[in-house]
Amino acid sequence: MPIIKPISSLRNQTRDIASLCHEQDEPVYLTTNGEGDLVVMSIEHYERLNARFELFGKLAVAQAQVAAGEKGLTHSQVMKKLRQRPTYRQSCNTSVSWADTKR
Repeated sequence: MPIIKPISSLRNQTRDIASLCHEQDEPVYLTTNGEGDLVVMSIEHYERLNARFELFGKLAVAQAQVAAGEKGLTHSQVMKKLRQRPTYRQSCNTSVSWADTKR
């Protein structure tokens, strides 16, 4: 169920609204004169939502490519490319100490 609050509560109850966003992991809809005006959400919720939009965009491109008759990569080709990429651990320079970063 959506959480709906008047916009004046943003000024008067900012911490409460922030807590609602984090605890419920849902956006809070703010209204002005009974009409929808703004949506407030936690950064975590926003980042997940943004990642979902990016994924849907990539899926739409892939579907358009398939519809246009373009050939993609086979599973084995993709796995071979993935195995050739350096891992995150390999790409990190672990020889840097904390003292070196404070300069």
